Amino acid sequence: MFASFCRRRLLLHTRKIPGGGTNPLQSIPGAIHLAHSSSLTAVSSVPNSELCPATVSYLISCGLSPAAAVTAATTQKTRILSTDKADDVCALLRDYGFTDADIVRTLRSAAKLLIADPERILRPKLAFFASLGFEPRKLAHSPSLLGRSLDKHLVPSIQFLRDIIGTDDQLRIAFHRKPRALTADLENNMRPAVEALRRGGLAEAAISKLLVIELGVLMLSPDRISKIFEDLEEIGVCTADSRFVYCFGMMCTVKRETWLRKLSLYRSFGLSEGEVFNAFKTQPTILNLADENIEKKVRFLLDELKLGIHDIMSGPVILCYSLEKCILPRCAVLSVLMREGKIQRDVKLLQALLGNSRVFSTKYVLKHADKVPDVVKAYEENMTEGTISFVSP
Repeated sequence: MFASFCRRRLLLHTRKIPGGGTNPLQSIPGAIHLAHSSSLTAVSSVPNSELCPATVSYLISCGLSPAAAVTAATTQKTRILSTDKADDVCALLRDYGFTDADIVRTLRSAAKLLIADPERILRPKLAFFASLGFEPRKLAHSPSLLGRSLDKHLVPSIQFLRDIIGTDDQLRIAFHRKPRALTADLENNMRPAVEALRRGGLAEAAISKLLVIELGVLMLSPDRISKIFEDLEEIGVCTADSRFVYCFGMMCTVKRETWLRKLSLYRSFGLSEGEVFNAFKTQPTILNLADENIEKKVRFLLDELKLGIHDIMSGPVILCYSLEKCILPRCAVLSVLMREGKIQRDVKLLQALLGNSRVFSTKYVLKHADKVPDVVKAYEENMTEGTISFVSP
């Protein structure tokens, strides 16, 4: 059946960081007070409900679209009185490795940075983040951090997280995965969240691992954390299970109503509740897929490849692969190899489709490239174009 499908043609619409100084946390024990730690809230913008054309023009010159510039200028009530200072802010961001795209992303949600004192307010924070190895492109996803107090929020929060996570390398990984989590208040959010994890029975090592996997747990209320413990216990995932922190991390990212809706969607394909739970325990990220994405992939695997739903859920990671950029190109390769008699037409499809790109390329593309040049063409064309172009027999 797969070979028959494969004979069709388908088209789916488907700068170097300055400085190099030491980490200030390494040399300042106990209570930390750093100079130049003013928060952006100490900088007052000119309150004016009317749109400032000069501000909009400046934001457009930075790369924002006219609509985005208007939105940023009005919703953030930003009025640029000195383009020289704004230019200095942009130059400073570039000095610390921000690309033009990073600056655009930053200004969309934090245009007020342009009226901040670049030397007194922004540079100390940028230097601090640089000392930790935090990438500018990640900071651009949560630029409000540059508006938080250095000695009252950023340094104490980082010290708190370092004490739990253990190493700066792991701390950096955690931040890069969820930059916004560092905006959580230390006393009102971070500490209560960690205490809730301890009360739930997680060991310190597990808490450390969980924060690296999903730092966003620090933004959840203790009640929500307790509910996740209950839900995971109900589906048979205990704190001693090595998969627990991965399941917990994924549950942190979705509302309970969303989880129930996903469960219903998977069951609509003929799966039992237990089968869905087992698949989730094996591959928690199936919970984070959009409903349309799930429907599209499952229908393709069922209707076109004629795989069984129970077989699919025995290897649920397949649902996390991109249909256009991974599954279809691999199908194109297998189609060519079947046509040329290099693999049997009754090959176990799911097993052949699974695995990372390097393994698949070595086993099915490079191995046959000399004798079957079409296999390289089929793979590369579909990888770049997101289409399926099977070579007719």
